Amino acid sequence: MHDLKRRRFLATATALFSAPLAGWAQEEQASADINEEPRRPISDRSMWARWDARVTPVNYDPMSSNPWGLHPRFLPQRVVANPGLVPGDIHVDAVARYLYHIQADGTAMRYGVAIAKGDLYEPGVYTIRRKARWPIWTPTASMIEREPEVYGPFENGMDGGPSNPLGARALYLYEGNRDTYLRIHGTPQPRSIGGRASSGCVRMVMAHIIDLYPQVSTGVTAYLYPPENLISPRSEIDPAA
Repeated sequence: MHDLKRRRFLATATALFSAPLAGWAQEEQASADINEEPRRPISDRSMWARWDARVTPVNYDPMSSNPWGLHPRFLPQRVVANPGLVPGDIHVDAVARYLYHIQADGTAMRYGVAIAKGDLYEPGVYTIRRKARWPIWTPTASMIEREPEVYGPFENGMDGGPSNPLGARALYLYEGNRDTYLRIHGTPQPRSIGGRASSGCVRMVMAHIIDLYPQVSTGVTAYLYPPENLISPRSEIDPAA
């Protein structure tokens, strides 16, 4: 008799508690899924040297290597700078699509660049307050709003690496202490150099910005000059202008 009562009690207890316990477990899992934070993007330092090698041509010579098929004028060149320019500063000629890095001897290293498409290019005077190797990238809210199908999938950011839109290196442009979200950076699309392609930034060939990066100090000034629709087509510091 006692065994019969015990079996009935256990059966009743199972009926009373098994379903609610299962439901509770499902609710807890659903709650965990909702509250779980998205994975933060990373840049794997152990891969940096390998990535550098991947985007740098074999037997690379900055002034002649051109596996990207660029117009020769967009390859790095040393040119004479206009007098009075501050060594270390950067000048971006948006008309000719050149970036100049001013040297102490009165010359400048000149590189080909791409600038922003449409009216997204923002001329101005900025300070480089941060530098990064193989940076992570997160599209801005305005980028996502403007092209949700392109940028929406990356709203939580993208790991650093050769396919990252910021490429191998990035120089971060500030106005005072405010990050403008404008960058001078490498690009996985080197054939865009010479054109208007980005969402606001200045693009460089990855191998070229790898060369430039260690020469640029934080705190220097970056001058982004107006594009062709705002000024006559003359280079600000090209010695031939």
